[in-house]
Amino acid sequence: MSGQSEVTSWIAKELSWLSFNERVLQEAEDPEVPIIQRIRYLGIFSNNLDEFFRVRVADVRRLAAFSPPSKQDEYKALLEEIRQMVMKLQHRFDAVYQENLKELRRRKIYLVSERQLDETQTKFVREYFHSHIQQELVPIILDDANPIPELNDASIYLAIKLSREQQTRFALLEIPTVRLDRFIRIPGRKGKHGKVLIALENMIRVCLPEVFRGIFPLDETAAYTLKLTRDADLELGEEVTHTFVEKMTQSLKRRKKGDPVRFVYDGAMPKDLLDYLVKRLGLGRLDSMIPGGRYHNSKDFMSFPNLGPAYLDSKQLPVIPLPAIDQAENILSCLREQDILLHYPYHSFNYLTDLLKTAAIDPAVKTIKASLYRVASNSHVVDALLNAVANHKEVTVVVELQARFDEAANIALSQRLTDGGVNVILGVPGLKVHSKLISIVRQEGSVQKYYSHIGTGNFNEKTAKVYTDFSLLTYDQALGDEVAKVFDFIAYNYKRHEFKHLGVSPLNSRERLLGLVETEIRNAKKGRECGITLKCNNLVDRELIDKLYMASSVGVPVRLIVRGMCSLVPGVKGLSDNIEAISIVDGFLEHPRVYIFRNAGEPRYFISSADLMTRNIDFRVEVTCPVYSKALQHTLQSIIDLQWADNMKARILDASQSNVFRPRKKSAARIRSQLLTHKFLSTGKLPRMAKLEYRPRLKTKPVKVKTKTKTKTKTKTKK
Repeated sequence: MSGQSEVTSWIAKELSWLSFNERVLQEAEDPEVPIIQRIRYLGIFSNNLDEFFRVRVADVRRLAAFSPPSKQDEYKALLEEIRQMVMKLQHRFDAVYQENLKELRRRKIYLVSERQLDETQTKFVREYFHSHIQQELVPIILDDANPIPELNDASIYLAIKLSREQQTRFALLEIPTVRLDRFIRIPGRKGKHGKVLIALENMIRVCLPEVFRGIFPLDETAAYTLKLTRDADLELGEEVTHTFVEKMTQSLKRRKKGDPVRFVYDGAMPKDLLDYLVKRLGLGRLDSMIPGGRYHNSKDFMSFPNLGPAYLDSKQLPVIPLPAIDQAENILSCLREQDILLHYPYHSFNYLTDLLKTAAIDPAVKTIKASLYRVASNSHVVDALLNAVANHKEVTVVVELQARFDEAANIALSQRLTDGGVNVILGVPGLKVHSKLISIVRQEGSVQKYYSHIGTGNFNEKTAKVYTDFSLLTYDQALGDEVAKVFDFIAYNYKRHEFKHLGVSPLNSRERLLGLVETEIRNAKKGRECGITLKCNNLVDRELIDKLYMASSVGVPVRLIVRGMCSLVPGVKGLSDNIEAISIVDGFLEHPRVYIFRNAGEPRYFISSADLMTRNIDFRVEVTCPVYSKALQHTLQSIIDLQWADNMKARILDASQSNVFRPRKKSAARIRSQLLTHKFLSTGKLPRMAKLEYRPRLKTKPVKVKTKTKTKTKTKTKK
């Protein structure tokens, strides 16, 4: 992108994100993954790519269009790199898709096209079309005199070519996957064993002339799938008041008319139809036009049914009980005895809702405050908060209206809570409230005591079954006091509180984080025990990355477990020799943020809602919380040790972005961290594995490392 030195010290976050999605695709092509789960990984890959274009590519596209001329070429070049990488991944996706279809056929499960139907199956499809599908279809005849209606970027369409005696007309038809299943089971071939599925659009293709109800005679019809992805930016102002709800509603309407950023189409589409659509949709040179196979919106594979035996799908792990809570009088009395660390989905999310439900009916509880970013559609968390109001508690809920793609749901949520008597706060001007906090105040004798929750994930029962996350439940009054101060900052953001324990974005997170790294640098220079372990979703903040490079150059061992984007480049000689990085993609989405600093033999442990991105550190309300309990520190360290030892689902992150799986010696035990974490939390037992080593480092001397933009003084260990 810029100079060679810049390339070796920084990976564009968009390219790093595509590398992450390649890791998802690796799971779809791994023969050791059950076939139904492989199919669903194809859906996850496709769904990820949709959001990537709606958000990240849209951002680069705007920069390419509106940056100063000196920078426009750089962003245009990045757009082309993105396009090339997406094309490669799309070709690979198509190949994996075909291989997985073969595996399904081997298991006597068939996904067929309309061309493969026999007479009996065709009759069934026609009957199904007339009874279930036809009434859902609203075809649009295209003509030059009228604009094309705005296409829904969550849907796929059939672009249809209608021919009659040398005359050609074009039409568009939205596939109604919101109302109907995408994959429909039909009878098998006569005399053949097996279970047969057909895609909804192929059912429509069988009866395509009937879609137009004989309005005009047709000699020939042909249909080709297409998908349009739009810019998801809402262009919101800074004011967050109740009028903000109206602004958000209007912005959501504008999103439906956002500029196109990607046009994916059937590569077999005839040129006259393609040229017509490109012209009428106003696609330009900055838009990604990607030819593909016959099927699009593969995100629907996320709900692909298992028609075979259970072993074709991933085995569900049993939920692990927590005797400390289960045997206590109630969850509040349990917290008075000890802190609790919940680790979803290994532990049940019901423990969290039980906390709120217990507080809702406890006469001694006076107030409950919670911050909601994303919740489930039928949320027990929301039910408990409304029940607390009915039981005469003072309940305050922060609802973040700018939770991307959940804006409409959160508008409705805020109204429901308001109608139920909850005091609703709609965020902070200019900031997103992304912290995962609950503050419960209970009258105990003559004083009021805090019961607090600080977490890494959303209060969402649905995602808590598939995302790994941590919830710290604590009776620690110092932490409780600071959690209450965060809510006070959200309500009255002109106030400035002192935080001794919590890192709170945007108030002190950057200072605290850089300070913790600086402490490890000083320890390394003094020959003391030092080391940094960061587990996060994304690492792209430049100042922090530069600080980690500095730590590496003086001999601090840095271990990174990054699920998604990682702009830092590990293992570069003279820059990041002491930095290693892996990424784990497995059945559960790795979502927690855990930060560990060795601190001269007195290690410090933190969990956080904040990723290591500039927006999270500086422009959101986020909370990083220390974990003080020695028992819980041991739990965190053991889980991180398991992840670092993973030799089945861990990929090495490096400059090549090749996503090579971590090598495993033939004699070494197979360590799949997610399964072994479940075993550890169930039994307390860990497998034999190499511990992370943190050793005192030798004295250092400064070494200058040049980049294109500036020269930085860094150090490296003497040989």
